[in-house]
Amino acid sequence: MLTDQPTGDAVTRVHRVFAFVDLSGFTAFTAQQGDTAAVDLLADFRQVVRHVASYKGVRIAKWLGDGAMMVGLETELLVEAIVDIEIAVQESNSPLALRGGIAEGNVILFEGDDYIGQPVNLAARLCDLAQPEQVLAPSSLVSSMMVNTAVTEIGSYAVAGLEEPIDLVSLDSVEMR
Repeated sequence: MLTDQPTGDAVTRVHRVFAFVDLSGFTAFTAQQGDTAAVDLLADFRQVVRHVASYKGVRIAKWLGDGAMMVGLETELLVEAIVDIEIAVQESNSPLALRGGIAEGNVILFEGDDYIGQPVNLAARLCDLAQPEQVLAPSSLVSSMMVNTAVTEIGSYAVAGLEEPIDLVSLDSVEMR
């Protein structure tokens, strides 16, 4: 074990906003349309995500096959990025819809580029729970700064890994309504 590694109280916690997005139905699409169509669709999706992320100042933490994990410092900018990606996917006439989950909170910053904690897990689970063309978030994430985002209350849901149910909202672009 290296002696200069942080231990115990030296662990760094930071506040971040996390989003997971993926193309709903990608596995079935690949089976039906073939590898070439799947790779072309994935390349288009990643191009959109890269463009919007750079424009909104959020970071793509990692690619997850037909999805991505994104990290931001400002809630409103990451929410707008995810909503903009959803719009771009819809406007591109993609055969697959985007779904996503967003959460924020304090996490462990591990080795400078990885995040460990409940907000990361929650964002991933909300993405899994979301329907096609739906972006889910805890209602506590909503702020008055989200002027470009429409919020629809969904209700209280039990989410795997959480002891208590949480109130969820669906986020959309004001333009999409």
